[in-house]
Amino acid sequence: MLDVEYIPVYALVLGFVLDAIIGDPYSWPHPIKRFGCLIAYAENRWNKGSNKTLKGGLVSLVLISGTWVIYYGLQDLLLSVDKWFLLIASVILVFYGLANRTLINEGLKVINALEKEGIEAGRKQVGFIVGRDTSQLSPQQIYTAVLETLSENLSDGVIAPLFYYAIGGFPLMFTYKMINTLDSMIGYKSDKYKQFGMVAAKIDDVANYIPARLTALIMVVISLSYRGLAFIFKYGHKHASPNAGYPESALAGILNCRFGGPNVYHGKLVEKPFIGENNRDIVHADVIKTCWINAGSSIIMVALALLFLLL
Repeated sequence: MLDVEYIPVYALVLGFVLDAIIGDPYSWPHPIKRFGCLIAYAENRWNKGSNKTLKGGLVSLVLISGTWVIYYGLQDLLLSVDKWFLLIASVILVFYGLANRTLINEGLKVINALEKEGIEAGRKQVGFIVGRDTSQLSPQQIYTAVLETLSENLSDGVIAPLFYYAIGGFPLMFTYKMINTLDSMIGYKSDKYKQFGMVAAKIDDVANYIPARLTALIMVVISLSYRGLAFIFKYGHKHASPNAGYPESALAGILNCRFGGPNVYHGKLVEKPFIGENNRDIVHADVIKTCWINAGSSIIMVALALLFLLL
């Protein structure tokens, strides 16, 4: 007999296992793709003329609140029809809400392209997962970009969704996913998005405040790295982002390497502060170790979420 109280627990375990096994096949339909279409439509229609900040803020608030209402309503509807329907839907949505396997796969694709096909292939592949201009990146800059992305997106793509799932089930998980998708599409400081995406970026900063720091702590715990912990306090707050610097600092400390520095974003040179002082060469083994850290951190976060749900 299926106990409704334990549906979130079963869904979390099964959804996480599904993500670990198959990731997100490109050809499959995905809720986040729909989010992206909605955001692109709104941006194309309203990111023009005057009052861009107001219009962008309203768009963000409507999409975020609308996501919560729709998914909360779906949860109630499925429960009223049959609790097994709710379980099946919950498993599928947890699976779609996580990006652990895909994140690791995309990072490894970049490194494989770089090492097997050369610098141009590496630049092209890394361009799919970072926002910076990749056309002039050196091999070392490509390695660095991959590691920064693996650490930062461990928070955005895995730890934060699990954090919000534990608090409010899949409705809150997907509300966070809408917040994060808004930020990834319009939350830039470029001339085109600075005003329109301002509110979306601020909301994302707030939503990721706890998850980013939690991610960093989990990373250093699983690595048993005192240097990683020291780097969190030394460098975490120096990043241009109020959140991204924490998991990046943790990883830089764990690997004893240096991240950050100048990069070109949307045609403009951005002087990002350095994280770490050991400007050593990053090697293939560093990427593999980071993938294991990501996988282990995800398992720890699932365990914490389960503990919270069962208390």
